[in-house]
Amino acid sequence: MKEETQIKTVAQEASAKEKMLRGSAWMTIASMLSRLLGALYIIPWYLWMGDNALTANGLYTKGYTVYSIFIMLSTVGIPSAVAKQVAHYNSLNEYGIGQRLYRRMVLFMTGLGVLMAAIMWFISPALSAGDARMIPVFRSLAVTILIIPVMSLTRGFFQGYQDMKPSAISQLVEQFARIIYLLGSTFLIMKVWHGGFQNAVVHSTFAAFVGAVFAILVLAYYRLKDRTSFHKLAQNSNHQLEISDKTLIKDLLWQAVPFIFIGIAITLYSLVDQYTFPFIMYLSSHYSTAEIDNMYALFAGNANKVVMIVVSLALAMAETSIPLLTEANTKGDQESVQKQVVEILELFFFIMLPSAFGMAAVAQPLYNVFYGYGPYGTAILKIAAFTAVTQGLFMLLANMLQGLNQNRLAIKYMLYGLVVKLILQVPLTAYLEAFGPLIATAIGLLFSSVLCYRYMKYELILDLSFLQTRINWILFASMLMFAVTATLTWGLNQVISSDNRLFSLVELVICAGVGALIYVYIMLKTRIADSALGPKVGKLRQILRIK
Repeated sequence: MKEETQIKTVAQEASAKEKMLRGSAWMTIASMLSRLLGALYIIPWYLWMGDNALTANGLYTKGYTVYSIFIMLSTVGIPSAVAKQVAHYNSLNEYGIGQRLYRRMVLFMTGLGVLMAAIMWFISPALSAGDARMIPVFRSLAVTILIIPVMSLTRGFFQGYQDMKPSAISQLVEQFARIIYLLGSTFLIMKVWHGGFQNAVVHSTFAAFVGAVFAILVLAYYRLKDRTSFHKLAQNSNHQLEISDKTLIKDLLWQAVPFIFIGIAITLYSLVDQYTFPFIMYLSSHYSTAEIDNMYALFAGNANKVVMIVVSLALAMAETSIPLLTEANTKGDQESVQKQVVEILELFFFIMLPSAFGMAAVAQPLYNVFYGYGPYGTAILKIAAFTAVTQGLFMLLANMLQGLNQNRLAIKYMLYGLVVKLILQVPLTAYLEAFGPLIATAIGLLFSSVLCYRYMKYELILDLSFLQTRINWILFASMLMFAVTATLTWGLNQVISSDNRLFSLVELVICAGVGALIYVYIMLKTRIADSALGPKVGKLRQILRIK
């Protein structure tokens, strides 16, 4: 009997890790490709905008920063809360309750989308802060809010079943459709009709609506395709819990509120930059308005688009971790919770550290490929690459706390970090200009991350000595990769023209390839890859003949 119990426990642990890796794989691939596409479009878009490219990117970035706030207000944290609550009821074999919760929320989210879209449309003049060019940009994004709530709710429902495939595929389709419309409309306006760049920016932001329409169609397809399976799960439920619709929605909203604050955290940091950076620079420098706007576009627009490719990895892991931790926590399986926390942290550092170090090492050719030659922009991208680690770490840890039902702590720690950011914003911006907001953000998020980490370490009584050894190896491999790749990049710059996009692309492929090989070799040699990604990685070691 004891042996059977041990076998069952091992099987459950293997299943949990398999779910985490499979879910993370789907969301990571989708997030990576989506962010990559979202960054690659900038190459032709920038060229077609001509001399107004930086100004156009500044308008685009300002529009999306405010739009992100309205997305959070229109979804009010419900999609993530639905994922958490559905996972909770599913772990109790009460599938019917989770499905009823989803059906009740569809109408609510539709109404909320209409309300928030109308508000954003009518207050656009006030949001523009005197810049009339921003009004049509805000309104082109407002119509997207009509669709976003139901789309996000449906993604959360699938994630509650730990089925990341529908969310991942809809995300990819959304991005493809958005970029096709964005580039098509920009080309026609700028190159065929010789129109104004402001009109091209408006259509570029309206592309979000086009993408959302395609995404919700994909989700509807999967919902209909799996309706028989959902029906069977509901029929075979325990049917022991009796929860009224009112209680069901009340509990959901209570769970949803903290997700608003955590989901909006990075956007709040960006909003602080958007409204304080110009003001601080006016007072502390002699730059013109155009120069200040261009500096803002360099760190908030150009660098951020590339860095978010890396941050999306952590966001994918965060979305995967919530239902897994909720399920284990609901069952009272403390050992499983401890194990999953350690495994999620290991996977995070395994992916994020080399990504950040690698991006910093190849910052020059990477920036040149996307935006053209720009030493100042390259320097900003190098700093931004390292801040990606703090952004990703905070999002992961805060979501893990919420998965453990520590919602208030997650919000409190987020606010502490934001206060640190606000305190440092003025002196760092005045002294370091465009680098200041990046460093202030990194310090604020790191402060919040440390608080989250300390709580989980002592409250869950985590044994992190084994994890620390692995992180040390990951850090060593990342730094070695950085040193070799940065040296190689510098050497190639001595013989290759650094202001040529094609040459920069060749340089990027060579340097990134060498860096990746170094990191992969060390991770396979030390067997850390096996621990982070599972035993199947051993096949790669055999192919590469690494002992």
